[in-house]
Amino acid sequence: MPLNIPDQIPAIEILKKENIFVMNSERASEQDIRPLRIVILNLMPLKITTETDLIRLLSNTPLQVEIDFMKIKSHISKNTPIEHMKAFYKTFYSMRHQKYDGMIITGAPVEQLEYEEVSYWDEIKEIFAWAKTHVTSTMYICWAAQAGLFYHYGIPKYPLSEKMFGVFKHHMNNPLNSIFRGFDDEFFVPHSRYTEIRREDILKVPELTLLSESDESGVYMVMARNGREFFITGHSEYSPNTLGTEYKRDLAKGLSIQIPKYYFANDDPKLPPVVRWRSHANLLFTNWLNYFVYQETPFDINQIK
Repeated sequence: MPLNIPDQIPAIEILKKENIFVMNSERASEQDIRPLRIVILNLMPLKITTETDLIRLLSNTPLQVEIDFMKIKSHISKNTPIEHMKAFYKTFYSMRHQKYDGMIITGAPVEQLEYEEVSYWDEIKEIFAWAKTHVTSTMYICWAAQAGLFYHYGIPKYPLSEKMFGVFKHHMNNPLNSIFRGFDDEFFVPHSRYTEIRREDILKVPELTLLSESDESGVYMVMARNGREFFITGHSEYSPNTLGTEYKRDLAKGLSIQIPKYYFANDDPKLPPVVRWRSHANLLFTNWLNYFVYQETPFDINQIK
């Protein structure tokens, strides 16, 4: 995919080394087509890592995509240089009058807090409400999926006795849904969370469709409004080393953390991880962009409602 992302963003050089085609703004302006406009609300602490992970997955179709990055005004990131935030991110309040073909809202390390205890919860609620009428399809990931299901549909979250941590096998409840085009019967997804949502709560709400789950890690993908909302509890976007980095970080902090399940070869942290979610992750984002963004969004972006 020709990706139109801000010039000088660090992900450009990282992805070029991976042979991923990234188009800068000057070249994109020479193409006589309307690109898909995607906005990413990045709530993860390591912004640059998450940017790179998501851009990598948005690069795999022939569509031209223009990406904007949104930040929370009421929260200052402590793990990303302020110069980077000023250069590449805009606040919701400066973007709220725009419309987008697609939106991705990432996870955040606040899942053990009650929603109302999150310092930027009021702003998040405004963004969730805005997305319903200003975005053709929104993908909510991990904490954002739990928060979105709670805000839009009243679905509660529950604490887990220990962290859901590893790469787990999943199945499809509705394999004919276009989001699963090309998927194998079973596929793998990384998870890293301390809370869960439960299938019985999802099934009580007629507006929700439980598309995919795991016998071990539970609910994975929920759809609403015919694909205008996807709620995804795992981290399909994770790069190969992310779970390992989290594991070593928690060990260094002296936290009680188990080895991520089904991740390291032979469950040995001294060995490299076995990557078995990459193809599924690429299909997930490609199918979302194609079937639920590109084929559903109006040519005149201002007609989104």
